[in-house]
Amino acid sequence: MKMNTLIRNARLVNEGKTSVCDVLIEGEKIKQISDRIDDFPQNTAIIDAQNKLLIPGMIDDQVHFREPGLTQKANIASESRAAVAGGITSFIEMPNTVPQATTQELLEDKFKIAAKDSYANYSFMMGGTNDNLEELLKTDPKNVAAIKLFLGSSTGNMLVDDEEVLEKIFSSTKLLIAVHCEDETTIKNNLDKQKSIYGDDIPIKLHPVIRSAEACYKSSSKAIALAKKTGARLHVFHLSTEIETDLFSNKIPLEEKQITAEVCVHHLWFEEKDYEQKGTLIKWNPAVKSKKDKEGLWKALLDDRIDVIATDHAPHTLEEKNQVYTKAPSGGPLVQHAVLAMLEAVRDDKISVEKLVEKMCHNPAKLFKIEQRGFIKEGYFADLVLIDTELKQTIDKGNILYKCGWSPFEGTTFHSTVTHTFVNGHLMYNKGEFNDTIKGKRLIFNR
Repeated sequence: MKMNTLIRNARLVNEGKTSVCDVLIEGEKIKQISDRIDDFPQNTAIIDAQNKLLIPGMIDDQVHFREPGLTQKANIASESRAAVAGGITSFIEMPNTVPQATTQELLEDKFKIAAKDSYANYSFMMGGTNDNLEELLKTDPKNVAAIKLFLGSSTGNMLVDDEEVLEKIFSSTKLLIAVHCEDETTIKNNLDKQKSIYGDDIPIKLHPVIRSAEACYKSSSKAIALAKKTGARLHVFHLSTEIETDLFSNKIPLEEKQITAEVCVHHLWFEEKDYEQKGTLIKWNPAVKSKKDKEGLWKALLDDRIDVIATDHAPHTLEEKNQVYTKAPSGGPLVQHAVLAMLEAVRDDKISVEKLVEKMCHNPAKLFKIEQRGFIKEGYFADLVLIDTELKQTIDKGNILYKCGWSPFEGTTFHSTVTHTFVNGHLMYNKGEFNDTIKGKRLIFNR
């Protein structure tokens, strides 16, 4: 039976405006948005959203949910569940699983798992390697988010370092190419230097020295030059330095950009000094860098050189993270608290809530041309999140939903709490309770 819900008196944030209104959900879609809705079907559940924020579900364009093959860390069910509890209703997952999603068949295997298990809507990226161009070119742009290339090695080492191959990929596909940019030679030289002093037990504070701003800039500037030369559609993941922000433009609307950029929550929240307290828990690639870099990222986000905020959610077990520097893997879990962390920035007047919704909801939908999502509009899928901005919560082991059981935000008190999350009109999350009788849907791309 088709479920209907009427959300009353919400502070609705959409397309640069906040207004108090009612939203009627019929089945999977938003049926009506109005100041007051009194005419609705009999079997309609009513939610009083007085004083609550109503935003479109966040679309996270970069996550690692570790399935298949690395399910001791996470899986699609556990992490999509945490994502929905955090107000993320759609995700795009990366190819560096085991086996790596570098053939159409292996890519489709991941879609099959998600269709069965995912609480949120989903898509996956096809992974590029030095020798799978033929497979890359079979990728259906309507059904697959993008091609992912690692231009710096990360978990699962899918490094694409053959320049001829890179140019071929860039000039052969019309699909969006998403890249991880760090220069491998620079990192290797920096690492060898520190290993000669400390062995494997390098102090964590040297992580941004090893994976330096220079390594990032060298790689991203090269990728951008190649995109300009070939006309490729390039999206640069997780900027971490101020210097890189100058490579991007705010002169044209997002829809017209051929080269776009993303920043992640952890690079906007943490800075160098936090290594002292958090240690390897905030070891990411690219590294969390200086306060000046963080401020530069915020500036570029606000002036639209950076288009999207994502998480790069990448869980590892605590046992793995607690190893010495050279063995502790990079990455951490973020989907459950990303929206809440950014709402703290709204409270601190670093960003408006309207701008936040633009960067976390509207722009990923525009950038990937996702059909009927990312906005609160009549006829769109009802991917909606209600947030109580006066209900505080402190993050601890007892309320973390990740399979890995820890968060870099442990001990942090957020002023806001996600109370309801709708995925395709279905109330998937309601004040701590889940109803997964209906699963998320595959994202479709309008291209």
